[in-house]
Amino acid sequence: MRNLVTNKLFLAIAAFVLLVVLMVSTSSPGGGLNVLRNVVRVPLAPLQQAYTFLTGKAGGLVSDISNMGRALDENVTLRARIRDLENKNLELEELKRQNGEFRKLLNFKEQYADYGFLGGTIIGKDAGNWFDVFTIDRGIKDGLRQGKGYPVISADGLVGRVSNVELLSSDVISLIDMDSTVSVRVARTRDLLVVRGDITLKQEGLCRVDYIPPNADLVPGDVLETSGMGDVYPKGIRVGVVDRIIRNQGQFDAYAILKPAVDFKRLEEVEVLTPSLPVESDEAVGSDENGTGSDENGTADADGLRMDANGPETTGSGAEGAGIP
Repeated sequence: MRNLVTNKLFLAIAAFVLLVVLMVSTSSPGGGLNVLRNVVRVPLAPLQQAYTFLTGKAGGLVSDISNMGRALDENVTLRARIRDLENKNLELEELKRQNGEFRKLLNFKEQYADYGFLGGTIIGKDAGNWFDVFTIDRGIKDGLRQGKGYPVISADGLVGRVSNVELLSSDVISLIDMDSTVSVRVARTRDLLVVRGDITLKQEGLCRVDYIPPNADLVPGDVLETSGMGDVYPKGIRVGVVDRIIRNQGQFDAYAILKPAVDFKRLEEVEVLTPSLPVESDEAVGSDENGTGSDENGTADADGLRMDANGPETTGSGAEGAGIP
């Protein structure tokens, strides 16, 4: 019992002393309370700094992950929009290209009002990268007839001629084929020349220009167009541009390399020029099934080369006398 009283008295004295100390500490600014507070804070400061650092980093990490998710979603959306815009741009470019071709063809139609224009799509070609010989989806059912050698053009210029006509399709020999020869004029000087296909140059989509007179004023960049000589190609169709001139030791051995106006690697659609005349009956054209028509003086082949009993007509000189279409 005595011990219990003693303990209570000790606790009461201790509480009183502590109360006095607190009262003294709070009675003066910057007193003991601040000292006590500092005693507690100093050991806890590193822990508080670590806690603040970790909570800040964790919050930033969560924010970064959230922002990354939004960025990925926006990236997917933007990529889809870019693809859509690219497709629309391609469509606009195609429409622009077609519009340009339609304008050029309209000029052709105004210039060659005496001809009908029959559009055709290429449905087949010989092996290789170049459209030297190809097939279009127009034939006898569309009014074409065998042996007429119809000129074939595109919006850029001369393509070639029809060489064979079937019921539903026709074969076309292009400008770069070895069997092609075209009489041309130099637009600048009006000199007559001949453009023909070449087996070597065909691999580059080019043609050869022959029958160059020694005194001809021909330079790279000159534009060549059909001369209108012969029975196949009307006058004034753009054929191509002179790329370079090759002069050998002999003056008469000169020839030129022609870059055609038409890209014979990317042909898709062409126009067949048909004379605006009444179509002959099948009986009338029956004798022309092999590509020749006869008269009392001779024959004319598919290229319009005039033939008689003594051979090709050779009045004149150079391209004009060669009977080239």
